Amino acid sequence: MYAGVSLLLLASPFALGSLWAFIPAVLVIVGIVLRLLEEEKFLKANLAGYAEYCKKTRFRLIPGVW
Repeated sequence: MYAGVSLLLLASPFALGSLWAFIPAVLVIVGIVLRLLEEEKFLKANLAGYAEYCKKTRFRLIPGVW
């Protein structure tokens, strides 16, 4: 879900025809990444088995990269 929204945000400046639209898009993506990290921390602390799941599933946002 987060990866899909990030792609949508990065494509929006092209659809709008404005390079200035990259600034808010990048800021929102940074917010998404920060939320993702906090969400994972919460799930590891409160959801049984999530830490083991994270060990098997290495990539968070970009498959093969991060």
